[in-house]
Amino acid sequence: MAPKRPAQVEEHDARTALLDAAERLMLAEGYAAVTSRRVAAEAEVNPGLVYYYFGPMDNLFIEVFRRSAARMLGRQAEALASDQPLWALWDLIREQSNTTLNLEFLALGNHRQAVKDDMKEFSVRFRRIQFDGLSEILNRYEVDTKQWPPEAVMLFMDGVGRFMGEERTYDLDLGHEQAIRVMERLIGELEGRRRAGWRRGRR
Repeated sequence: MAPKRPAQVEEHDARTALLDAAERLMLAEGYAAVTSRRVAAEAEVNPGLVYYYFGPMDNLFIEVFRRSAARMLGRQAEALASDQPLWALWDLIREQSNTTLNLEFLALGNHRQAVKDDMKEFSVRFRRIQFDGLSEILNRYEVDTKQWPPEAVMLFMDGVGRFMGEERTYDLDLGHEQAIRVMERLIGELEGRRRAGWRRGRR
């Protein structure tokens, strides 16, 4: 593959800088702070470049979301391929649930239909990967999937983790410790104690 020409490198760097800037603003001040001028100032580029690279602001938000979604897919693939996939999924769900970025995109989707549609399309694909992966895991552990359907198990794990994550954003944790103990006891019955460094290749 031929090396990128300087102009190509500069274009890639500018787009990345704008995406990084938009993500930082969402995390620090919320999606309402993401305007073309604020993003350009944060990225230290001309405001016209926002429209040059992304067009309408919806496109910028969608690109930020897709980049974040790609990271999530990669981390989920690592979790599913790990030696303790249930522990890995649970830890990943709880970590993601507490991210401001996820909550900001949920709020943003209520006001921008194009972003909402993209989020839904990704979520369906993401969920199906979860279901397929968990089905394989439960079969490997010889769990009765009629009694414990992988779809239900995944939604229980995801629902509990996300709900607790949302509550933690306003400093509410009543019942969290007990819920975590129950979930982790069930996981432990299948995978034993959680080992440090669940990612593939780490022990």
